Amino acid sequence: MTVISSGEFIANQQKYFDIAEREKVCIKRGNNMFHLVYASAGEANSRERVYYEPDEDFYRSLSAEEFRGRLIEVVNKIDKKYAKQCK
Repeated sequence: MTVISSGEFIANQQKYFDIAEREKVCIKRGNNMFHLVYASAGEANSRERVYYEPDEDFYRSLSAEEFRGRLIEVVNKIDKKYAKQCK
């Protein structure tokens, strides 16, 4: 990976575009970092999106309502336990 300043990039754009075809190029400007991403002519107009199907863990997971209900139960148990200890 090549890391350069924004001034270096401005001065030698063609050089870093050519390097970006082979390796990652990062342009540092202040606290920000920008990445040059190479895409061939056919890829330039489309962004690849990856979609995943839900797996068995997804189907076993709690709904928001179930999670909230269980959370309230736990908080109430904790409150009762500490209320007895504080008396």
